[in-house]
Amino acid sequence: MTERATSTPADPSSPDAPNPADAAPARETPRLILRPHRSEDAPALAAICGRPEVARFLLDEPWTEEFAATQVAERLPKTSLSGPAGALAVVIEHEGRVIGDAQLWLTDRERGVAEIGWVLDPAFGGKGFAGEAAAHLLALGFVEHGLHRIAAQMDARNTASARLAERLGMTREAHLRQDWWSKGEWTDTVIFGMLASDLPEPQAEEPAHR
Repeated sequence: MTERATSTPADPSSPDAPNPADAAPARETPRLILRPHRSEDAPALAAICGRPEVARFLLDEPWTEEFAATQVAERLPKTSLSGPAGALAVVIEHEGRVIGDAQLWLTDRERGVAEIGWVLDPAFGGKGFAGEAAAHLLALGFVEHGLHRIAAQMDARNTASARLAERLGMTREAHLRQDWWSKGEWTDTVIFGMLASDLPEPQAEEPAHR
């Protein structure tokens, strides 16, 4: 889980905000479907983010269904980096079940800088699902949108997300000591970053031999 920083969602009432009915199509990875949020996702996400071991590293207290509904409503307009919201929020589905969500949002649209975050149901941990979803969003940002840099900020105690960031090829750039007041205590923040130039060069295909 990594959602240390917050972003400003588009105002759904704004005439420039996208209509959720016109949301971006679902994206598929080998084992997952990454699709825009729907209002009916609130109970499933509440069940995940309502778990104390998940909420421990998030900005919020454990989610209730009511709070989850407000969070989903904020995510509905986040359908594209190139849209007014400058953000893409997706539900992570595996075999028809919601197992988490992930977001990629611009922090500097003009210079192509963004941040990424993810949350996964612990029951599905250790199977590479979070990495599969996050890797897809990183590729979307760098390859499809030509971003320069993507960062991930997380609670320093969240060692599972730190290991995932490293597996994704992100570089551990900073450890900020007691910089964030969270749930009644000062906590440390770890920052990971990845540049477009960090992406491996595509491998040329071997010529076929007769």
